[in-house]
Amino acid sequence: MKILLVEDDDRIACALAEALSDRHYVVETAADGRSGLDLAEAFDYDLILLDLMLPELDGITLCRKLRDRGDRTPILMLTARDSSSDKVIGLDAGADDYVVKPFDLPELLARIRALLRRGSTALAPLLTWEKLQLDPSTLQVRYGEVPLNLTPKEYGLVELFLRNQRRVLTRELILERLWSFEGDIPGEDTIKVHMRRLRQKLRVAGAPNDLIETLYGLGYRLNPNLEPPV
Repeated sequence: MKILLVEDDDRIACALAEALSDRHYVVETAADGRSGLDLAEAFDYDLILLDLMLPELDGITLCRKLRDRGDRTPILMLTARDSSSDKVIGLDAGADDYVVKPFDLPELLARIRALLRRGSTALAPLLTWEKLQLDPSTLQVRYGEVPLNLTPKEYGLVELFLRNQRRVLTRELILERLWSFEGDIPGEDTIKVHMRRLRQKLRVAGAPNDLIETLYGLGYRLNPNLEPPV
């Protein structure tokens, strides 16, 4: 299960991310509302843990934007505010549950499990291009009938391409989407290394060499000539 944690308090974010990772959840973090919205729009998550008070974009506005765009990902709000009116505002904005800080970790984990069980009844659609398939519900990627054993960053690259079909992805955009939540953003050579390894795995699975094109000076894209006919 993949969780997006949007929390600007480093202490809380690190502790919660560690607790979730220890329980085998895949966790990505954002320290402000704008970065959280970008990640939520670029990738599929099974759950969003969303702080109410955030820089750049507050949690209520972020939640409303996602719901207005048809995103039905379960959202659990985290906040230091304990008034009934604040809870009502959060739930009316589209949040599915509401936990007040400081929270009891076992209770929070129980609420997370409950929301994940509820959300699992609606399966996300497969993302496909040519014979490449990504199943957001199981986090599995395959080319044709061959499953691909991908690293988290390789998985992120495949998902980013499949969610931005027909779009040229610049190296700057890829770095922002896949590395911004880690704090120190690496150089562009890092992308080249990951792309080389991803392409090698795709070739071994039977994909054509140009499934992912390099547009020199621009970036990368899925080869439009290989899109399956409608």
